[in-house]
Amino acid sequence: MEKIVIIPTYNEKENIAKILAAIFSLNQGFHVLVVDDGSPDGTAQIVKDLFNTYSNQLFLEERKGKLGLGTAYIHGFKWSLQKGYEFIFEMDADFSHNPADLIRLYNTCKNEGADVAIGSRYVPGGKIDNWPMDRHIYSRGGALYTKLITWMPINDPTAGFVCYSKKVLQTINLDAIQFVGYAFQIEMKFTAWKLGFKIKEVPIVFIDRKEGVSKMSKGIIKEGVLGVLKMQWQSLLGKYKKV
Repeated sequence: MEKIVIIPTYNEKENIAKILAAIFSLNQGFHVLVVDDGSPDGTAQIVKDLFNTYSNQLFLEERKGKLGLGTAYIHGFKWSLQKGYEFIFEMDADFSHNPADLIRLYNTCKNEGADVAIGSRYVPGGKIDNWPMDRHIYSRGGALYTKLITWMPINDPTAGFVCYSKKVLQTINLDAIQFVGYAFQIEMKFTAWKLGFKIKEVPIVFIDRKEGVSKMSKGIIKEGVLGVLKMQWQSLLGKYKKV
């Protein structure tokens, strides 16, 4: 049991079976943990119906209510650490992340010395397909803003396609991670960087979802803007230092 992909879901019935088939068809030994937040559309049941198809490779954790992206990942991180996985991935269910790129992220951590590998839209070779202009502005502007405020040398701090080595997630105090939206992605990377782990960005092509509904909201954007300021302030007060 070396590598596991955590996929948080809320109403992803159009995508979940397809994304699972795409990951397992790679035949690279990836396991998948779906963390479903009580999707009323039956996403969790679709996963359960596939247990026999992907025996001992597919797992499901069900939570009651929509509790947020960050808490879903932290739930998945703790579950995966308890099971002894060496490399733990974050990935969306909607095909905005190409499953084939899991192999590149894995190789970056396994063979190229990275502790964290980020599927990045904002390094040479990375790009975004099918986004409206306002999303480009929010995302690119947010990345530049985050870099300016935190001084963190990461071009795509809100990226949600990531491979963590086990030692990173064992070192981070997961219970102290305070954000649940896109600021969660920034805080995880910021914490890993502050703790001295080696982070590499791997160029990916990010493709906007074709099916289902985006989870982006004004509240998530606000959390990102204010959260970055709060992170840097807390960092100056010593929060993110090694214990």
